[in-house]
Amino acid sequence: MADHYRDNVLHGSEHDTYASSTRWRHQESSSFARHARPRAPDGRDGSQDLTVFLNSSRVDAPPQTSGSTGPRHAPLSAGDDIAHGPATVSGEDAVMTELPSVGQGILEVKCGPLLNYRRMENETWYGSVLIVTKGGGLFERPPPVLVITASPANIGSSGHAPAIDGPGQEAASNEPYAAFNGNSSFHDPARPGTSNEAPNGTSSTEDTKITATKLYSDPNNTFWRFDLIVPLLDVEIRCDYSIPGLSFPDSKKTDKNSFYIPAISDSMRIMFHSCNGFSVGTDEDAWSGAALWNDVQRFHKTTPFHVMLGGGDQIYNDGIRVYGPLREWTDIGNPMKRQKYPFPEEMRRRCDDYYVNNYIRWYGTEPFATANGQIPQLNLWDDHDIIDGFGSYTDEFMRCSVFRGIGGVANKYYLLFQHHLAPPATSFTTADKPQRKQLGLAPTRSRESEEPRPTTASTNATSGPDARQLENTYVLQEKEIDSSYIIGAKPGPYVVDHSRSIYARLGARIAFFGIDARTERTRHQVNYPETYDIIFSRLRKELGAAKNSSSPIHHLIVLLGIPIAYPRLTWLENIFSSPLLGPLKFLNKRFGFGGGFFNHFDGNVDLLDDLDDHYTARTHKKERLFLVQQLQALASEFSVRISILGGDVHLAAMGRFYSNPKLNIPVSNDHRYMANVVSSAIVNKPPPQAVANLLARRNKIHHLDHDTDETLIKLFDKDPGKTCKTSSSNHVTMPSRNWAQITENKALEGHNGTNGHVNGNGVNGTGEAQPKTLPHTKNGHEWIHAGEVDAGTTHKAANATHHGRDHDGSLHVCIHVEKDQHDASGQTQGYGVSIPKLIYTGAANLHVKAHAPELVDAHHDNSK
Repeated sequence: MADHYRDNVLHGSEHDTYASSTRWRHQESSSFARHARPRAPDGRDGSQDLTVFLNSSRVDAPPQTSGSTGPRHAPLSAGDDIAHGPATVSGEDAVMTELPSVGQGILEVKCGPLLNYRRMENETWYGSVLIVTKGGGLFERPPPVLVITASPANIGSSGHAPAIDGPGQEAASNEPYAAFNGNSSFHDPARPGTSNEAPNGTSSTEDTKITATKLYSDPNNTFWRFDLIVPLLDVEIRCDYSIPGLSFPDSKKTDKNSFYIPAISDSMRIMFHSCNGFSVGTDEDAWSGAALWNDVQRFHKTTPFHVMLGGGDQIYNDGIRVYGPLREWTDIGNPMKRQKYPFPEEMRRRCDDYYVNNYIRWYGTEPFATANGQIPQLNLWDDHDIIDGFGSYTDEFMRCSVFRGIGGVANKYYLLFQHHLAPPATSFTTADKPQRKQLGLAPTRSRESEEPRPTTASTNATSGPDARQLENTYVLQEKEIDSSYIIGAKPGPYVVDHSRSIYARLGARIAFFGIDARTERTRHQVNYPETYDIIFSRLRKELGAAKNSSSPIHHLIVLLGIPIAYPRLTWLENIFSSPLLGPLKFLNKRFGFGGGFFNHFDGNVDLLDDLDDHYTARTHKKERLFLVQQLQALASEFSVRISILGGDVHLAAMGRFYSNPKLNIPVSNDHRYMANVVSSAIVNKPPPQAVANLLARRNKIHHLDHDTDETLIKLFDKDPGKTCKTSSSNHVTMPSRNWAQITENKALEGHNGTNGHVNGNGVNGTGEAQPKTLPHTKNGHEWIHAGEVDAGTTHKAANATHHGRDHDGSLHVCIHVEKDQHDASGQTQGYGVSIPKLIYTGAANLHVKAHAPELVDAHHDNSK
């Protein structure tokens, strides 16, 4: 009776009471399996010969009509067994000796290929490709194989590559140009001493084959990852890859794609975007869908991007509460009842289906889908990758079963789709899972190992994975964490997993640091103080090693997701959190008064979670000051120019920190000068013109501290297209969809990069020589260095012909702004500016606080 009750709790009242009590529900006993499994090929009694005979004598099916997938039988396979998997071999023999053609359609692709970039080290590029195929579970099948080759990119002095009309175009040369995954050598014409022979004496002209690693498989979907390792050369290379044996529901989709890797001496050409999806209720047709990805593709065809930085909200999962499984929960009028609502296994399963199907739908939507397979991605998540406002509601509401449940499910698919990582054990726990000890169950064990999967300690975490979620499911145990990740000190308060920030080189002189600003977020903190200690320790280690090498880092690009140099809206926060709104909140809870003015979760004003997200919010003021000062200290210690990327706000802008003009420090020597490029959204609709104009009027000169000022720069000298988008006085915020392009101006040998001087020789954005002494800057509302002169449409960085063609070590930044929302081709207007290289000559700024300030404990949220 006790066992029957336990099974009902674990598997539901309608489960098969006669099924095996083990996790592998239809598995025979181990003794039976040992005697029943097929014999190895060519073993006793000639099982291999029998298999060959049966397959050779089988009569093929008659020719199929259009739309069929070919013969209805599959050849027998000796030596395979479902319970224990196929007979395996090691080394190169593990790769299929004969690759199937696409027409055979061995695997039906539901999503992909998705191309990711991980890191560069030891003159080697690391990345991965992901595909999601139909069906799976514990049933073993041969893994797919990726075929890859590389050729010289043939990008001339003009910077233009041969036109790429679509995936699967022929490479510039038919000869492979590099080794992959250590399988062969290569011949580099720029290095006369290299050989074109593989170590074993075979020619390297053969394609390199890479067998997939299965990350995760349930009865509906299987996730396959191909790990790519490519040596850098003295010239830029183009990599062409294909995955034979796949079938695509979309007849226009193929398995062939290409991507580019810079030369050893070059930095990457960067594309940055955020807010890549539509909010619930948006008329997507009125905004021509994801039109700006057509613009990205146009630029990529002529001057290919090496990396695509996703600043958060790569997908919008908010629909889960409107037309998904959380609709019944959000329809509950009383926030207190919503807070106490359970998250049973049946709801979790439906949420799981929603997230994976929404990812498959959106990542397969053109023209975004094509970019996914051709430009390596590097992504950090934000709230909409989970659900709107996740982490910024009151603490007691964020800790409810439903929010914690969807946090785990969203994290599972965020890691799979956006990072090509197997989900951790914490993805398979729920707040409503019965305690296994109370049921007399041992810790759940993985299929591959007798050791229990590691779990994360947390005040609200259960003791181990939920066995119900792992039925007929395979989960890879990642053997090691990729070195590009900076793992947080402890699990997040609402997502029971550690944060994953990222550090990676972006070529020769640019490094990237992206902070995971969502996993640890509450209304009173963005990241734990202990996580900041880990982050800045890692950054000092990386920058120090680069400084002492032959390839020091000149620019560090920091991705924060949310703008940090941005107008304050404290007065609006005060209104929305005022006690005077208490009676309205009460009427909303009881009678629904106020409609959309209040959110569907904790009953607060709907915009308050967005304001609380901002670094400029009063609750994050101390943390913001600490973060900026730590970045300033890094800049001074390693003479590296730090530039910040931000999204989230659905408009384009560019803020900056800089030394108080009274200090009279040239920008080229100013470690406090940090530009904040704000590019948002590439897909979602922008805010009304009135909101952008209001923000422009709030663009005051703020004093971060005694020595540091901040403000937005005048970047928008005119509106894009023929439509009036801003008032005549607004030149700092642009409410139109956009994306950003960043390229290094590779310095000539001996060039000191003086374009940043306020008082000194320099070249402005138009290329015209400047007078020896530039006018003294009065305040930050005007330009403060030569690279900001004529910022906007006439700047050299805004011109495709001249973008990235200077030789002073600066960065060219161009924000591409949509001209007409009704134009499906996504034509844009460019607005340019340059960011000078830092030549720091003063003493390192080491007097800042060594540790993050103690923040308000999320367990004692007094904001209700």
